[in-house]
Amino acid sequence: MVLLGTLVNALLIIIGAIAGRLLKGIPENMKQTVIGAIGIVVTVLGIQMGLESSNFVLIIICIVFGAVIGEWIDIDKWLNKLGQFLEKKFGSKASQGGSIAQGFVTSTLIFVIGAMGVLGALNSGLQNDHELLISKGIIDGFTSIILSATLGIGVLLSAIPVAIYQGVIALFATQITKVIPEAALDLFLQEMTATGGIMIIAIGLNLLGLTNIRVANLLPSLVVVGIAVAIIYVF
Repeated sequence: MVLLGTLVNALLIIIGAIAGRLLKGIPENMKQTVIGAIGIVVTVLGIQMGLESSNFVLIIICIVFGAVIGEWIDIDKWLNKLGQFLEKKFGSKASQGGSIAQGFVTSTLIFVIGAMGVLGALNSGLQNDHELLISKGIIDGFTSIILSATLGIGVLLSAIPVAIYQGVIALFATQITKVIPEAALDLFLQEMTATGGIMIIAIGLNLLGLTNIRVANLLPSLVVVGIAVAIIYVF
């Protein structure tokens, strides 16, 4: 089943979010410390991914152009509007937690950005190998426990974009190798990993309260990377 890994990943996020709400009585100091620890771990993960690049000039160019496109479209604004719409539907505040919009946007960015989801979905579609996505699901599940306990039930709703994002990649993965040569695909995954790593660093810094970067507006950088790699490979 091509979508098995994706469905397991989404299910573990939901289970973790529910468990986090059941543990909402966690002392505030403990929540702050744990969310700070997650911020540090996420930052370190981003640094590790960011170092995967073999061409940092390319990454800088892609990030800059992606940021310009993202700010023009203002993806962050639309994500927050979606979160605010969900707040109106399900309540203005998650009980003893953050707003639904905050939980939804923050967790969606954490769970969606990065190479693990892309690589895992590719493995699911091309080889029917779901191990990577299930491993990602375990990590996401534990993360969603803490995020839900601190940011609210909006974390649960992030399972929807995760399922759509990874599911679409898995479903179309069988067509990728017919269109994209293996060498170009390897280069794209390498540079996409590094670009995603930089965005994950920004997420970690936001969680630590050190910055307030609109990370969603950097997402077009991943598309710019794909275009840049195609140009490099052709020429």
